[in-house]
Amino acid sequence: MLRFYLIEDDAVVRRMLERIINESGLGEIAGQAEDGLHVSADQLYGIDVVLIDLLLPGLDGIRTIRKLQSGGFAGRFIMISQVENKEMIGEAYQQGIDTFIQKPINRLEVLSVLKRVANHITLAVSLHSIRKSLQLLDEKGKEQTEPGGGRSESGLGYGTYEQNKLEQKVRQMLLQLGIAGEAGAPDLLLMMQWLHQDERGEELLFELQLKEIYIQVLHKLHGHKEDDPVVQREVRAMEQRIRRMVLQAFTHLSSMGLADYANPTFEHFAPRLFDFQEIRLRMHELEADVKSTKCRINVRKFLSVFYMEALG
Repeated sequence: MLRFYLIEDDAVVRRMLERIINESGLGEIAGQAEDGLHVSADQLYGIDVVLIDLLLPGLDGIRTIRKLQSGGFAGRFIMISQVENKEMIGEAYQQGIDTFIQKPINRLEVLSVLKRVANHITLAVSLHSIRKSLQLLDEKGKEQTEPGGGRSESGLGYGTYEQNKLEQKVRQMLLQLGIAGEAGAPDLLLMMQWLHQDERGEELLFELQLKEIYIQVLHKLHGHKEDDPVVQREVRAMEQRIRRMVLQAFTHLSSMGLADYANPTFEHFAPRLFDFQEIRLRMHELEADVKSTKCRINVRKFLSVFYMEALG
């Protein structure tokens, strides 16, 4: 269960959020404050998520976040606001908030946002576990490296500094694309790491069939042979997870563009990861409240561009 802290000057809003969180079973309210002036990072020990109003008296939400971060708080922030000023919203995102909850408070929106953030936190824990495993593989690979500094032939291991840098970039992009909580996100991270440990990483994305890439990633991870039934089943599952994840990124970007065509994340990723004509078509579908889509998605293009962006 997550531990939440509320910083909101409206007592009615605090009570509504407290009731929604308690009834949802997602966590508990561990503390509350009416403004940001009297909250310090020390008070947030053990807190996972801070829900904070943008327009607080005395010290606004953005400056409060800066104060808490400079004090050492490393948890997540969810901004509560009815402000539609794009500059203020953009500044809040740059400061590191995860997402917004719009006023007036809507129960379904609050639950959706909190569940998404909870998934992000769960993914972060999973990625940390994967990173630890890969560090062990890296150490094992170094022991098996031949004299002269050659590259290890086993595991997914490569330099720890490069590994952490790549993982951080992948995690950032997963959050930006709204797919950090998708089941295919850990698969994507493993694939990026596998590509990066090979000097021909970018070329492999064009030389091999996607199924072959999935097989190679699983082979490196588990050591099973290609014709092993376990590998064959997992390849099919991985293929489905990744395609669903790419579809979610496609829809998320389209929704983002529909809400704000000048959104920097939309402007940067939409024309790179996908065919922009398909993005525009999906925006029209969403505008017409069409849940499914007839748009075509190029998974290989997505993976290739994602890999190059992660390297950058």
